[in-house]
Amino acid sequence: MADQLATEIIEIIKKRIESQGAEETTAPFAGEITTATELTGLGIDSLGLADVLWDLEQAYDIKLEMNTAEAWSDLQTVGDMVEAMRGLLSKAA
Repeated sequence: MADQLATEIIEIIKKRIESQGAEETTAPFAGEITTATELTGLGIDSLGLADVLWDLEQAYDIKLEMNTAEAWSDLQTVGDMVEAMRGLLSKAA
């Protein structure tokens, strides 16, 4: 079961996928997104990841440093993203 932060991040990812799906001819991801879901399985490439990171900056009123964003390119799953955000938010508090 996902905690509050994971649930919020999953919703942010869903919104981004839905907005990108409306712009593209390919069908958007239709399955359930969990912390085990692989980002590539969602169709999130490096540009899509940058969009999601921008969404997270806006949602949590934080600024991701460029070297942090580059490090995030190695994230594999939604859970990896949640844990990275959890670490950043704990430092910002």
